[in-house]
Amino acid sequence: MTIVDVRTPDPKRFIPGATGDWEVVIGMEVHAQVTSQSKLFSGASTAFGSAPNSNVSLVDAAMPGMLPVINEECVKQAVRTGLGLKAQINKRSIFDRKNYFYPDLPQGYQISQFKDPIVGEGKIVISIGPDRKGQFEDVEIGIERLHLEQDAGKSMHDQHPTMSFVDLNRSGVALMEIVSKPDMRSSDEAKAYLTKLRTILRYLGTCDGNMDEGSMRADVNVSVRRPGGEFGTRCEIKNVNSIRFVGQAIEYEARRQIGILEDGGVVDQETRLFDPGKGETRSMRSKEDAHDYRYFPDPDLLPLEFDDAFIEDLRQHLPELPDDKKERFVREMGLTIYDASVLVSEKAIADYFEAVAEGRDGKAAANWVINDLLGALNKAGKAIEETPVSPAQLGGIIDLIKAGTISGKLAKDLFEIVWNEGGDPAAIVEARGMKQVTDTGAIEKAIDEVIAANPDKVAQAKAKPTLAGWFVGQVMKATGGKANPQALQALVKEKLGIVDE
Repeated sequence: MTIVDVRTPDPKRFIPGATGDWEVVIGMEVHAQVTSQSKLFSGASTAFGSAPNSNVSLVDAAMPGMLPVINEECVKQAVRTGLGLKAQINKRSIFDRKNYFYPDLPQGYQISQFKDPIVGEGKIVISIGPDRKGQFEDVEIGIERLHLEQDAGKSMHDQHPTMSFVDLNRSGVALMEIVSKPDMRSSDEAKAYLTKLRTILRYLGTCDGNMDEGSMRADVNVSVRRPGGEFGTRCEIKNVNSIRFVGQAIEYEARRQIGILEDGGVVDQETRLFDPGKGETRSMRSKEDAHDYRYFPDPDLLPLEFDDAFIEDLRQHLPELPDDKKERFVREMGLTIYDASVLVSEKAIADYFEAVAEGRDGKAAANWVINDLLGALNKAGKAIEETPVSPAQLGGIIDLIKAGTISGKLAKDLFEIVWNEGGDPAAIVEARGMKQVTDTGAIEKAIDEVIAANPDKVAQAKAKPTLAGWFVGQVMKATGGKANPQALQALVKEKLGIVDE
């Protein structure tokens, strides 16, 4: 296969070395566990966290005479994913045997797809930024292919001092291997790509993307070269299970290879592992090529074939994907690209925001969801699914601000109360006397008291009108933040004799 370099060298992404600049070239193979109740070729459960070897059928254990039967839902999930990646759907694909021995692979081979995958070329657009000017840079990352394959089991080496145990619960679980083109040129791009891919899979419901549970893992191919030169020798970093670790592994591996080349050495093509504790990669084995696996069509499985109607039916039932949702938020609600990007980063956040924004000002809803709700969740170490403030409650706070019942400052206090204690925002405001003071007479009385107590500040304010803000703050403090801000500011200027120019 001829690899075409579609990226123009970008000095912003160069890595300075002792002998000049270098460019890192990154491709990724992501193994995403298909969301399904049963495995790819058997009826065994895919439930996570089950007791070892409790989700194992005779097919998964490779008992003699047991034949695989394709799971139609897994096929549909792969096609849905291909459509979400704007990829070519191949109406005819073939399952192959990938031969290698490992203790947790009972068959002695893996059923995968080689020359004829179910999904062909596609693309993902990632956004890098914002930069110092608040601008984002969109980068298109090509998808080479997506194919279905069965997962292996898990070897456990820490259960016994002299023996290794094998858990076959994962054996036969359906995986989508999503292979990118070598289009990434920095660790930030790689992290953005993996983040975006996971978001798309979660929106589609084809993989839960829980990397900590092993349902999404990345093999990262890294090489370095002089800017714009020929591709270098790549090393594959296997089974990286967090987006942060992907970035760290790339940074270390790029520096390691640059050091070898600048010392006059040669980079060996090999498979490596990333050690998060040490922040470094280490050699695992020499890298296999396709011929080492002796691929051949699986004789127990017929070619997988379907028609245009099958694909079109799946296309018609796809959900709104993050890029489309972001564009709609910007177009219809007037949100900034940054705010829209934050809100669509997770489907649960986008759903929450839309529930809050329904019938309300989109910008106000976005500000409260991003700054207050997500800020509080981040501080508490909680996910959006764990929020103690419902969309109805947050929407109620926004409604009280719009109605003039409470000020922005009181709204912050009200949010804290709802976060910690729950309850209906309107009822809380009524019960605790939190309504803002709109009676100009009461506000004037508070202003007069502050002015009378601070004659020196009055003289200063007349000479320097910006000091009127000090009086506003003092009155706000005196009224417990209940004074109507607009009325207060106007009355303070009037009392001080300050005229707006």
